[in-house]
Amino acid sequence: MRPIRKAVLPVAGLGTRFLPATKAVPKELLPIIDTPILSYAIEEATQAGITEFIFVIARGKEGIAKQVGHNPDLMRTLNADGKGDLAAVVEASTIPEGRASFIYQDKPMGLGHAIWCARHAVGDEPFAVLLPDDVILSPQSALADLLAAHEAVGGNIAAVIDVAKQDTSKYGILAVEGEEGRMVRASDLVEKPAPEKAPSNVAIIGRYVLEPGIFSALSDTKAGSGDEIQLTDAMRRRIADAPFHGVRIDGTRFDCGTKNGLLEATVAFALAREDTAGTMQRILSSYGQHSAWSRVG
Repeated sequence: MRPIRKAVLPVAGLGTRFLPATKAVPKELLPIIDTPILSYAIEEATQAGITEFIFVIARGKEGIAKQVGHNPDLMRTLNADGKGDLAAVVEASTIPEGRASFIYQDKPMGLGHAIWCARHAVGDEPFAVLLPDDVILSPQSALADLLAAHEAVGGNIAAVIDVAKQDTSKYGILAVEGEEGRMVRASDLVEKPAPEKAPSNVAIIGRYVLEPGIFSALSDTKAGSGDEIQLTDAMRRRIADAPFHGVRIDGTRFDCGTKNGLLEATVAFALAREDTAGTMQRILSSYGQHSAWSRVG
């Protein structure tokens, strides 16, 4: 089996939940401390062995290309000013030349449509998908676990978490027919079912390894939940020909597509970093001790 080297990152969303901040800045470039949301996904993919990145973007989000590309002027300035440590940080967040491509999704029609837009860039080979809004704090790359599962069982793979029953309407949900360790075998998938109709509480989050046959399924998939072309619907149609497995992540997932998720991720990552943990602990302690803070604003 050929190693998986390509990853699709759908980043065409308008980020309306974060207006006015996202009027000029793509939501994927909003920071968790000093690192853009997008950079966490790129780092995770790189650690898993991904070498080619395909970004599905929208008009007006060209800042993403600037963020992941080389900036020779900045590098020269940093090195000339004796800030080689910062230059190294910038270089580490840069995708090597020729390894990033950008495809425009002219109309927002759902995750399935965004992935379908990347079909020519992916070609006829398995590939990974990372939704940057889902940031995972983990001892190792969550995507690497999915790639290992794909090598073992093939088919389509997704990262999954267990959610509260009342939250099933927010996710694609698996009908579970078997489990082994952190791997779950699915007999069916349902997009955003009501809690009383959900086949389980095992929910898909934003990491996938997909077989190229998904593109033909997407081509024939009609708009579903939210009047959008849903990836879950296309994967469901492929179950008879390509088995579907979920892999429970070894870590904590934060939905940084929401304000609360980004706020929580900032706290969690700050506590996990040596250079910020002490400060964050003092801040949390201070806010806990002074109830007046809760009345500010």
